[in-house]
Amino acid sequence: MSQNSLAPAMRRPGKRRQSRVMDVVVAILILLFCLLCVIPFIVAISASFSTERTLLSTGYGFLPKDFTTQAYDMLFQTSQIFDSYKVSIFVTVVGTLLSMIVTAMMAYPLSVKKLKYRAGISFFAYFTMLFSGGLVPTYMLISKYLGMRDSVWVMIIPVLVNPWNLFLLRNFFSAIPAELHESARMDGANDVRILWQIILPVSLPALATVALFYAVAYWNQWFNAMLYIENSRLFPLQYLIMKMLRNIELMKQMSSQAGFAVDMSSLPSTTTKMATAIVTIGPIVVAYPFAQKYFTAGLIVGSVKG
Repeated sequence: MSQNSLAPAMRRPGKRRQSRVMDVVVAILILLFCLLCVIPFIVAISASFSTERTLLSTGYGFLPKDFTTQAYDMLFQTSQIFDSYKVSIFVTVVGTLLSMIVTAMMAYPLSVKKLKYRAGISFFAYFTMLFSGGLVPTYMLISKYLGMRDSVWVMIIPVLVNPWNLFLLRNFFSAIPAELHESARMDGANDVRILWQIILPVSLPALATVALFYAVAYWNQWFNAMLYIENSRLFPLQYLIMKMLRNIELMKQMSSQAGFAVDMSSLPSTTTKMATAIVTIGPIVVAYPFAQKYFTAGLIVGSVKG
């Protein structure tokens, strides 16, 4: 056997060994990145079950110090937080559903190249990503002309469509082979039937990705509630907890300025912040694994075409 024929065989073990080393290095890097993501969450849980005085004196750790549930007791001491949970769940579920319907019905026509004024409509949607109507005109429109003050719909209707999510879904629809559209039209299907029976079933990765983006945005919404809602029973969870934290900070400032003899260092301020992070992020963490298998595929494929 010649030396030329032996050379490739001699190089194969070296390539395999190098490939295994690279796999190990990549696995270690991914593991370290996962730890960097999980460690702050563990520290926050530990701090939420620690006393305020001990946390300020000894700092943060992986295990609770002087275990207590005082921070959670303060959060759940009234039934209002359960009402806020219901409001946030309603806004997230209904808002995400309506946003997905409207976004899909806008993204599909924009993905069809034969649509008249397609470029102009796309620019109109893109323009809203750069400029807004302003806070005062928006406030007057929503409160005076639309009459949505003290309504749960004020946290859904004004933010029903996100332009970024619209273009992400449009790009995914554009990547679907045109033969599917043409074959459906030859069978007599109209645009509505093509969208609901052909396009959407093959677009589950993109739909799951965009739905997750919408759900996180609705769950974390508090600004519209601060502007338009005065009825405390309609406060979403994020806004209610923000008001509670502000009240705690205000009590500490007033006590220090007035020179009260009461020791306010034991009042759970930092630990309550950690507890609120755990309480508010919990539902999203639970919902994320169900969309995880679609998330990466939808994000990558939806960004192939512009």
